[in-house]
Amino acid sequence: VSGGWELEVHGTEAKLVRKIAGEKITVTFNINNSIPPSAEDETQEEQKPDEQEPDLTSTPNFVVEVIKDDTKQTLVLDCHYPEDEVGHEGEEESDIFTIREVSFQPTGESDWKDTNYTLNTDSLDWALYDHLMDFLADRGVDNTFADELIELSTALEHQEYIKFLEDLKSFVKCQ
Repeated sequence: VSGGWELEVHGTEAKLVRKIAGEKITVTFNINNSIPPSAEDETQEEQKPDEQEPDLTSTPNFVVEVIKDDTKQTLVLDCHYPEDEVGHEGEEESDIFTIREVSFQPTGESDWKDTNYTLNTDSLDWALYDHLMDFLADRGVDNTFADELIELSTALEHQEYIKFLEDLKSFVKCQ
């Protein structure tokens, strides 16, 4: 991923970390259940022999955490890829990911508190929503980043899938 992000991978969970101008930005995602169901529910018989299987693309939900050096709070933005937006490269104006929820959480806490207020963006003023998207873009989380995150997630998912199949094969063979 371009932009000076450091990658940490722990099984199916990945974390990208970047430090800029007194802030630490962390993007976390999990590849489990990140491949949306196929839009075409064609059976194998209906499929023409020369048609290729559609590429499986991993579009995970991801969480962006922004920590400022001098505060005890972390701004948390829960983001996702809407199913109807993925793969529409021609539309430059629209964002390929959306912010679903926004909250503040105590910095340094590994478990977030359900008692902290969480704002669902469905009821948010569009101008404030645009400012939040600009806030993310200023920190390197924009459409380019989101495209690269899809590529990274897809590669990690394929890698884990192959490892799973190998493990399954050796498990089933075992007497």
